[in-house]
Amino acid sequence: MQQEKPVVLIAGGGIGGLAAAIGASRAGCEVHIFERAEAFAEVGAGVQLGPNVVRRLRDWGLQGALQAVAAFPERLQVRSALSGRELAAMPLGADIAARYGAAYATIHRADLHGLLLDSAQCQSVQWSLGDAVAGYRDDGRQVAITLAGGRTAMGDALIGADGLRSRIRAGLLGEAPTRSAGHLAYRAVVRQADLPAALRTAQVTAWLGPRLHVVQYPLRRGEWMNVVAIRHGVPPADLDGWDHGANAADLESALAGTCAALQDLVRTVPQAGTGWRLWPLSDRPPVRGPLDMARGRVALLGDAAHPMRPYLAQGAGMAIEDAAALQQAIGMSGLPMADRLRHYAGQRWQRVARVQERSRRNGRIFHAVGPVRWARDAALRWAGRRLLDVPWLYGN
Repeated sequence: MQQEKPVVLIAGGGIGGLAAAIGASRAGCEVHIFERAEAFAEVGAGVQLGPNVVRRLRDWGLQGALQAVAAFPERLQVRSALSGRELAAMPLGADIAARYGAAYATIHRADLHGLLLDSAQCQSVQWSLGDAVAGYRDDGRQVAITLAGGRTAMGDALIGADGLRSRIRAGLLGEAPTRSAGHLAYRAVVRQADLPAALRTAQVTAWLGPRLHVVQYPLRRGEWMNVVAIRHGVPPADLDGWDHGANAADLESALAGTCAALQDLVRTVPQAGTGWRLWPLSDRPPVRGPLDMARGRVALLGDAAHPMRPYLAQGAGMAIEDAAALQQAIGMSGLPMADRLRHYAGQRWQRVARVQERSRRNGRIFHAVGPVRWARDAALRWAGRRLLDVPWLYGN
């Protein structure tokens, strides 16, 4: 008699939730996503995908879809935000693909979400839109979720992929507030054809300055450019009611004293017809052990498990890695479901904790002042390529 497929319920239909759905479906499970929004959509701007992430997408048969919508920069450079001088550089393109077996890609978040959604549809994943998961109950034999409208659904496992303020996390680990990074991120996407030729780019550039940094890179086959400026600051009290169009003046004021090339770039973004969007950055302490990621028939994935600051460009990447590890673990059909999820957490917690901590450390380095900044710049000039490469991250 044919054994029934395990039923996996997923809270959240963002990048992490869709990746989890692909992984669980490929492991032979019946998958149902519950998404609070009335329609699938992904806001935001650009995402960097290191070779460690691109390999996972390739293993899912998504290399062609990625090639169609992403950009593949040939070079990463670090420049001083004050002088404009290049401090260090590292080749990407064919060089990094040869070293790590996959390319370095940059992609619009909506495009990444779209290609994952297309793949999930091909995997016959089911979904319920406008259905927020309000809570769950794990009795050891099944897990039951309660939806905001009062309905319930039953499954063999529940994956919380519902973001920074996850309800599944709250049920698993208890309510705990996020912590503010004390940093504000200004994000914009602009069509490169609308920029002066001198401001267009085909590479990843990070501008490092006192208590701030700016990153720019191409998107959508190089036709668009992503710009992210992050500075120290306190967010508005009511961000939902904030006039995002007023952010340009705040950002330009914060960049006073930086080099002309950087100020020209930031000043030109709203002139090219694209305004800035403001996000205050928050995270949680690094994962402390496997029980922070899975207990019983419930597991966490992506930002629900390990939200991190963007200073290693691995937030979306770690969610996709989680999903690939979940696929491997949940496919271990000889084990009880709780043991499969325990294996998943055991495989992931140390790596994601390391990325969380390294991201925080990078933020301190990027925004260094005084003698620490001088030492950082000297180290980059002396050993830049070695410092920019991350073999422990890209090679696994």
